[in-house]
Amino acid sequence: MKLTLWTYEGPPHVGAMRIATAMKGLHYVLHAPQGDTYADLLFTMIERRNHRPPVTYTTFQARDLGADTANLFKDAARDAFARFQPQAMIVGASCTAELIQDDPGGLAEALALPIPVIPLDLPSYSRKENFGADETFFQIVKALARPVARTDAMTCNLLGPTALGFRHRDDVTELTRLLAAMGIAVNVCAPLDATPADIARLGAAHFNVLMYPETAETAARHLEKALGQPFTKTVPIGTGATRDFLDEVATITGLPVPPETGLRQPWYAASVDSTYLTGKRVFIFGDGTHAIAAARIAAREIGFDVVGLGCYNREQARPVRAAAKAHGVEALITDDYLEVEAEIARLQPELILGTQMERHIAKRLGIPCAVISAPVHVQDFPARYSPQMGFEGANVIFDTWVHPLVMGLEEHLLTMFREDFEFHDAAGPSHHGGKAQLRAGAPVDAAEASGGDISAKMKGEATDGAEVIWLAEAERELKKIPFFVRGKARRNTEKFAADKGVTAISIDTLYEAKAHYAR
Repeated sequence: MKLTLWTYEGPPHVGAMRIATAMKGLHYVLHAPQGDTYADLLFTMIERRNHRPPVTYTTFQARDLGADTANLFKDAARDAFARFQPQAMIVGASCTAELIQDDPGGLAEALALPIPVIPLDLPSYSRKENFGADETFFQIVKALARPVARTDAMTCNLLGPTALGFRHRDDVTELTRLLAAMGIAVNVCAPLDATPADIARLGAAHFNVLMYPETAETAARHLEKALGQPFTKTVPIGTGATRDFLDEVATITGLPVPPETGLRQPWYAASVDSTYLTGKRVFIFGDGTHAIAAARIAAREIGFDVVGLGCYNREQARPVRAAAKAHGVEALITDDYLEVEAEIARLQPELILGTQMERHIAKRLGIPCAVISAPVHVQDFPARYSPQMGFEGANVIFDTWVHPLVMGLEEHLLTMFREDFEFHDAAGPSHHGGKAQLRAGAPVDAAEASGGDISAKMKGEATDGAEVIWLAEAERELKKIPFFVRGKARRNTEKFAADKGVTAISIDTLYEAKAHYAR
């Protein structure tokens, strides 16, 4: 463990809370000190849920450590059963309570409650949130799912959607519609909105759809082994992946693939209006599932150039490394956001696809960004229908990724015309009918304000490591270049200057470099 200002994943008990909060009729008794109750806010504030997580905390304090904390846990478990009357209960300890070794599972078993009580053994100091969610769901499935007769009609289970998941609610709706078009009904969706009784009838389905490997792969493998249910390996995020998913389902079931409906992304990406997207340098970081899917979409379906790819959850490191190799880059596997920021600054991409943390990094570096993966903030739990999976998800992804670039173009145009008599900052908004005021002859920047000293305002690094200085007049000229090629123009100019032995880039150097690379 290490001290940090921001983290991609919480401790494992937060993953267990995501499972408990997603389900109905399940209660989580968590042996934890008073301060660990902060996790409630993740669901009520960020996800905007209209009810608290079904979690009872023992909330022991420092003075309780000299007494019998085990009795505190037993009283909390007994009271939680009496108050909430759940169908099943999971019990465990937070990272702090793990140190006092009270054994919540053994204590709960001794109470002999008349419901299934499932103990969780989550290693708080070596694993993190996604592991906690995956292990918790696996233990629930292992304890409750039993062999039952298959349904007469073709059915499947949707496995993996949880509370606090990135667009999980809408992904479930989209996949349900997609499968219905093939004549396949959903037997159980779990853990989202499932009850312990629903878990018990998972075996009635003919196969399982693994939506999110981070939270349900262990359970899917268990069901394949214990109940003979195959599961899908393709995550249907993007046009190509959705087509591959439908082909995989057809292979499992023997049913035909239905005609595609509502898919607009391929035409939008191929249209002349999207030619400016081709070759955009993009950096991708998130959980393994969404990062791999985003890289495939970016490279194959939109025409971006993937210059960086990585994930924060080490459980997905192997497939992410394989995907990065296929794209010709080295994978970045880290949970340190400072390492991610340093890599982005080094690569200078034109678009970042990442988590809420990468959104903050992008703001600091002035790079367009779209969020593709948890962890996310409140704005990425929209009231509107906004899936990531299926054909409608492909449409949503195209719009989401392109809009930051379009807005960037608008910002560039405003910047380009900022010195115009009609559009400068003091002119007032035109839609209010204000009369444009002529701009006073203020200096353009601090360099001119200091008496014309056009010393360096922007520094670069040449390929040989030598420092290259941009003169203020050249910097102003560089800003007139559209943002979507500005990074390339800067890199080419710095390389040209280094090759010519120039250490201070002027306007002449900029245009000489342009002429050189135009040959």
